[in-house]
Amino acid sequence: QVQLVESGGGLVQAGDSLRLSCAASGSTFSTYAMGWFRQAPGKERELIAAIKRSAINTYYADSVKGRFTISRDNAKNTVYLQMNSLKPEDTAVYYCASRPPGAELGSSQYTYWGQGTQVTVSS
Repeated sequence: QVQLVESGGGLVQAGDSLRLSCAASGSTFSTYAMGWFRQAPGKERELIAAIKRSAINTYYADSVKGRFTISRDNAKNTVYLQMNSLKPEDTAVYYCASRPPGAELGSSQYTYWGQGTQVTVSS
């Protein structure tokens, strides 16, 4: 069983930056792929960034490409999402997720989920 706890959300203004963190329990973290999803009110949850265990391979949705960066520290069992140039449309609940290796990086099929952290971007 893997437990994920997100932190770092908050209320910011357009153009600001935030860094989300996701701390994972368990010894399998370094072997698992990690992803960040978000869900805005009235919209479906979408995968916005993912990273393989090696941290060399990453995936970004077009909506965040060039502004967000996913990274991981396997020694700390933590994955990060650096969000720059935030826009009001980035307002959503952000979720961290993990899954065993094997699926394509852009796959939305994840096994374990955090509880989510709210990010609100005002104009």
